[in-house]
Amino acid sequence: MKKIILFFLLLLHVILLSAQEVEKNVEDRLRTFFKEYTTNTAKIGTCKLDSFRIDFQKKKLYIFANERFAYQPLRPETVDAIYQHLKQILPGPVNYFDMTLFADGRSIDDLIPNFYRKGKKDKTRLFNNLEYKGNAWVTNASRPYEISRGLNGRHIALWQSHGKYYINNQDKWAWQRPRLFCTSEDMFTQSFILPYLIPMLENAGANVFTPRERDIQKQEVIVDNDGSLSGHGGQGSLYLDVKSRKAHWEQTNLPGFAQLKSIYKEGDNPFLDGTARFANTEKKKDKAFAEWIPNIPETGEYAVYVSYQTLPNSVSDAKYIVFHNGGVSEFKVNQQIGGGTWVYLGTFTFDKGKNDYGMVILSNESKQKGVVCADAVRFGGGMGNIARGGQISGLPRYLEGARYSAQWAGMPYSVYSGSKGTNDMNDDINVRSRSVNYLAGKSIFNPSEEGLGVPFEMSMALHSDAGFSLEDEIIGTLGIYTTDFNNEKLNAGTDRYASRDLSDILITQVNNDIRSTLKPDWIRRSMWNRNYSETRLPAVPSTIVELLSHQNFADMQLGHDPNFKFIVGRALYKAILQYVSSQHGKDYVVQPLPVSHFAVRFGKKKNTLELSWKGVDDPLEPTAKPREYIVYTRIGRGGFDNGVRVSSPSYTVKTEPGIVYSFKVTAVNQGGESFPSEILAAYKAKRERERVLIVNGFDRISGPAVINTPDAAGFDITQDPGVPYLYNISLCGAQQNFNRKNAGKGLGSSGSEYEGMKIVGNTFDYPFIHGKAIQAAGDYSFVSCSNEAVESGLVTLENYPIVDYILGLEKEDNSVIPGQNIYYKTFSSPMQRALTSYCKSGGNLLVSGAYVGSDMNSTQGNREFTQNILKYRYGNSFQTADGNIAIQGLGRTFQVPRLPNEQAYPVTAPDCILAMSPAFPVMTYTDGNVSAAVAYQGNDYRTFVMGFPFESIKTEADRTAIMASVLQFLSKRNK
Repeated sequence: MKKIILFFLLLLHVILLSAQEVEKNVEDRLRTFFKEYTTNTAKIGTCKLDSFRIDFQKKKLYIFANERFAYQPLRPETVDAIYQHLKQILPGPVNYFDMTLFADGRSIDDLIPNFYRKGKKDKTRLFNNLEYKGNAWVTNASRPYEISRGLNGRHIALWQSHGKYYINNQDKWAWQRPRLFCTSEDMFTQSFILPYLIPMLENAGANVFTPRERDIQKQEVIVDNDGSLSGHGGQGSLYLDVKSRKAHWEQTNLPGFAQLKSIYKEGDNPFLDGTARFANTEKKKDKAFAEWIPNIPETGEYAVYVSYQTLPNSVSDAKYIVFHNGGVSEFKVNQQIGGGTWVYLGTFTFDKGKNDYGMVILSNESKQKGVVCADAVRFGGGMGNIARGGQISGLPRYLEGARYSAQWAGMPYSVYSGSKGTNDMNDDINVRSRSVNYLAGKSIFNPSEEGLGVPFEMSMALHSDAGFSLEDEIIGTLGIYTTDFNNEKLNAGTDRYASRDLSDILITQVNNDIRSTLKPDWIRRSMWNRNYSETRLPAVPSTIVELLSHQNFADMQLGHDPNFKFIVGRALYKAILQYVSSQHGKDYVVQPLPVSHFAVRFGKKKNTLELSWKGVDDPLEPTAKPREYIVYTRIGRGGFDNGVRVSSPSYTVKTEPGIVYSFKVTAVNQGGESFPSEILAAYKAKRERERVLIVNGFDRISGPAVINTPDAAGFDITQDPGVPYLYNISLCGAQQNFNRKNAGKGLGSSGSEYEGMKIVGNTFDYPFIHGKAIQAAGDYSFVSCSNEAVESGLVTLENYPIVDYILGLEKEDNSVIPGQNIYYKTFSSPMQRALTSYCKSGGNLLVSGAYVGSDMNSTQGNREFTQNILKYRYGNSFQTADGNIAIQGLGRTFQVPRLPNEQAYPVTAPDCILAMSPAFPVMTYTDGNVSAAVAYQGNDYRTFVMGFPFESIKTEADRTAIMASVLQFLSKRNK
């Protein structure tokens, strides 16, 4: 018996010793695995083994890695590969056990976002029963297409980081981030959110809220039933309400908006200072209505905001009608939610002054029985008017922090000033989330908090980060989310790891799209699960996207480029679409890319125009196919109308002689609407003498000139400030420190001279400017087309006696994005062939552009084209220190702007071009008397080439006179 017991004791000892050896072996191999673990999907740093546990009885292995292992994007195939590799490296019998690897508190299987899962979803992270059934906050009833697989009826909150704020302990206003590489993070992220991401989301049908002011219009007009500082309605504006037989307007028993002062102090709330009006609804049209007629200080684009009170019997389809320069647009506003703040309808063009075609009307017409409420209407973003320490910022409101916009928007004091006025920086950080929570309070996504009931279902903050590389390596993109709060639940009970899903999808899409189009070695950094206010406080899934490092030269080379901004904006929009659709279990379709090859021709029938274009497929997104198109029309100097939907890529429009018509086209599908095409113009003279074809070759958008040498790095906006898409609000001033040795400690420091300036870029509307000058010359009709339409042979130049080729600031631009190089060439090879054929067939050609010489000076073939066909050669770039460039010729002296400004794009260094005999100079730059334009008067054909853009001539009178002289010169051969 003793022998048997001894045997079993020895056997147990061997087993224990064997188990210990196995555990030691497993530990060593796991430590090596994590230490050596790398992934090409993200830059996550060195991973470590925290602990592990082997259950020999149940044959299970539990592995616990450090947090870094969760920084990577995990997909089903990634997880399978990790487990497969672990089984290969671990000893038997453990390699046959069931394994579970944990990181960041969850198994790596759990860290796969629902969107990427092939099978079972994690329902705790989905919006299972959170399906908003009511009307959207705002619906554009004039939209000529339906969105069934986009974001229609969804409510999205997002914001650009920071903004100017008051430093309490220093008694001054300042940016929250430094001025580096000609910008500051406070301004830089705006240039992604405002021109790109918000329009894309709205084109997909979403209601978008941003806590910072979204309108870059510096003017502001408020029309209110309570009057304002300077008379009833304010500044000559007019409010009136008109009763019907059954309905009349009364004052509500709740406070409304009133502007009682021009400057507001801490704690002031303009939405508690006035009154509001209400009327019972009627089902028939043209009944009772309220009307707001603003006295607009200057012609331009103005955001229109309405306000109202949510009353017990408010309707969800209050009918607002906006009369603007392009016509009439109708909106339905759900007044059952969102009362007592500014509610954005849209942005429209209004003429200066008080006009009956520029106003907002609220009708009491409704399908529902109840009331509509009328309070103030605001036109324009305006200037900051919140005083801190007795001083205002002096900047447009859109450049200020969200704290001040929130106060102006009627948010409760606790929302925008949690510190009770002692720490504006902290308040500004927190108010972004708290504004969303207040708006969403009592909605299905935030049922536990008081608020306005707007069903916001996610939020995203876009930031840029610090960090630099001495080797010009990309720092890249980081995602941040928070789970360790409120028992890892969002306010509607959703698992907070829904925020990790959102972060992963956003970072993945941004990384994939940048790598696929512009920068194959773009860096995806980590996904941090950390305690940040903007990801902790929101009641809904939320994330911070740290897009790139504003401190790193390599990142900012891309960051300043509008092509990059479009790609990032589209990637963020696609990711939000994917996330929201996945949360609701819906299919989605991505909105199309802009159309190309746009052309306008004279129609076969009298007084008609034929428009044609091509839809563009997106190689990155198979669903983004054009299904239909919208043609928008502008008459004269008005605004664009609401558009006409057409099923094919062509459209015939009837016109009246003597009026300039302009057109732009978008592509649409079930997911929404693309960005617009360039704008083309056409005109039929009442007594036509000759026809002109305007070819728009100015497609370029770009960042500023890059300085990149072994000793210097940065951006020289004095040499070339770049060409923004439409406008640039991100520049602070010229870079002052280019010394690479100062990387991370002064490199990139910049001035402040452009802060608050809306710098004009490429508006893609220059055929209209040229066309107006042609119209003024008398008896000339014109149509226009894109340069792609000519290069592809869709438009034949020989059909037109005169061709006007617009080149603006077009030039090769390979300093940042080599792939864009050929696209921005002034005279591509196909265009050279087309123009050569046109000239040799007896054509008459006007060319204008800032780089028509320098851009064609790099090869012998290009030089031969300009010298032999167009009859000029490149001299040099014209340089001057003056703010404007003076030019004389054709009996006039005129100017083009050299510095960034708010009226026209700057021409920093136009070309001096020299005549090739028998051509002759016709214009000179007055400073130095060097040639600015050349004309060729041959028996075979004629050319007139300007080394500066015609549309940049500052006054319309000068443009009209110069165009008349040019047309007279080009027309003489044809008589």
